Amino acid sequence: MHPLQCACRVQSCLRWGSLSSVPWLLRRACRTHSRLPSTACPSLQSQEDGVLKDFSARLATGPTFQHFLRSASAHQEKPPSLDAEDPPPYVTVDDLLGRQRKVYLETYGCQMNVNDTEIAWSILQRSGYQRTSDLQEADVILLVTCSIREKAEQAIWNRLRQLKILKTKRPRSRLPLRIGILGCMAERLKEEILDKEKIVDLLAGPDAYRDLPRLLSLADSGQQAANVLLSLDETYADVMPVQTSPSATSAFVSIMRGCDNMCSYCIVPFTRGRERSRPVVSILEEVRKLSEQGLKEVTLLGQNVNSFRDSSEVQFNNAAPASLSRGFTANYKTKRGGLRFSHLLDQVSRIDPEMRIRFTSPHPKDFPDEVLQLIEERDNICKQIHLPAQSGSSRVLDAMRRGYSREAYVELVHHIRESIPGVSLSSDFIAGFCGETEEDHLKTVSLLREVQYNTGFLFAYSMRQKTRAYHRLKDDVPEEVKLRRLEELITVFREEASKANKASVGCTQLVLVEGPSKRSAADLCGRNDGNLRVIFPDAEMEDAINPGLKVKAQPGDYVLVKITSASSQTLKGHVLCRTTLRDSSACG
Repeated sequence: MHPLQCACRVQSCLRWGSLSSVPWLLRRACRTHSRLPSTACPSLQSQEDGVLKDFSARLATGPTFQHFLRSASAHQEKPPSLDAEDPPPYVTVDDLLGRQRKVYLETYGCQMNVNDTEIAWSILQRSGYQRTSDLQEADVILLVTCSIREKAEQAIWNRLRQLKILKTKRPRSRLPLRIGILGCMAERLKEEILDKEKIVDLLAGPDAYRDLPRLLSLADSGQQAANVLLSLDETYADVMPVQTSPSATSAFVSIMRGCDNMCSYCIVPFTRGRERSRPVVSILEEVRKLSEQGLKEVTLLGQNVNSFRDSSEVQFNNAAPASLSRGFTANYKTKRGGLRFSHLLDQVSRIDPEMRIRFTSPHPKDFPDEVLQLIEERDNICKQIHLPAQSGSSRVLDAMRRGYSREAYVELVHHIRESIPGVSLSSDFIAGFCGETEEDHLKTVSLLREVQYNTGFLFAYSMRQKTRAYHRLKDDVPEEVKLRRLEELITVFREEASKANKASVGCTQLVLVEGPSKRSAADLCGRNDGNLRVIFPDAEMEDAINPGLKVKAQPGDYVLVKITSASSQTLKGHVLCRTTLRDSSACG
């Protein structure tokens, strides 16, 4: 290569590349030049000298190292803006605007997905999108999905087939219809969805909702867009969820995301990532705003809600690790420091004495005595605990990597009932897990009878890819056996729940009114402290808040109801009076 060509390449590098490559090119130019004979074209030699002198002059007048240091320092001192983030370099601010396009959101699965729907809508609303409850008028349809079981995913595939017809028949005079998959299924089945369902325009995993305006902008350019990256720190702490139901009396507040337990059957750590907790300050601010809006019940949410650990406060980072329930172990190294769940529960319960506090879903290993004592002491912390067992067989529990035996679990149940008299218990059970024998199944049946839960969530095992069970165990229980065992568990649960709930007959219970009963316009429906549905006639009653007045109950009211009958899922009674949470004994 001629030295002039080398110099030209140096100039090209300066224009398009980084300065780091300049010395190498200069050395190469010099070495090439030294190998040329001295008689090589003198005119080119003079041109080369001119280019190099020009290059040296440009370097001398350009920015120095100190310039870059000052620029970096000034950038760090600039306070971050939560309202206006810089768009990616290939997307303009205008591209991110919704321009009043209408979004239809459809939610599947757990309460976390309900909260995720509110977060996603909050982000889109700030970008200028409008919300619609009419599928036909939507410009954007977003499905917030669940991957916990195969049945949940199948519901989405079926829904996409329906939406394909809607998209195909959309008039050309309207804006193109955009369809997106959000949540766990987007993360788990990215390639399959994009390849199989060409009608899907965008995918956003549980940690990518901030990216929705950009993804929609890319979809508008005619390409499929996806972001399913998991985060080690995303908690959406600065995003205030928008309540999707204006008439709601209760709300979900996400306090943490992800899970570290790595139970062998569970897909959650692979679709939602590792555990990370929101700062306590941001949670308290959200609960305070919900109280100001008049909501009467808040449920603190997390995949493993009672392992909450806020490490944002440096002064608490050397605190001793929280103690586990007796006889329980963790699948991960116990973490030191941070503000724990008992501290959060204490602070949240102090915000509004008239606001009920619940939490779900916990792991049985994370119930230290201070949490149980707090539940027992505070009137507005509901005396209801979800205690997922999954199986009544210690052998199966070990294969599930649950970190406890049947005996340790039963001991915890006794301890909770001793610490919180009258507590209502609920649980999760899986029928037909890998290697489950008939003997194992009967042990689960006997646990249902022994504990006598008030509420239960029971499912047949569905193997999920990526899980430990998928890689190391065999799904060897036939489907018909799984379903038969599930039916047996459901039958026994209902029998025992009916017995447990009938103990409430004749008692007076405080009920938070939710609205009309779905089965009868003449009845109202609400929930008691134990989260059981209570049905009662929509009749006039005494008002303990304003003595002498007769009123009818409205959503958000606390009323006292005398229970007259009970089933495995519902209590019925007649209303006595309207009251407050603090004064609920006034009409007793």
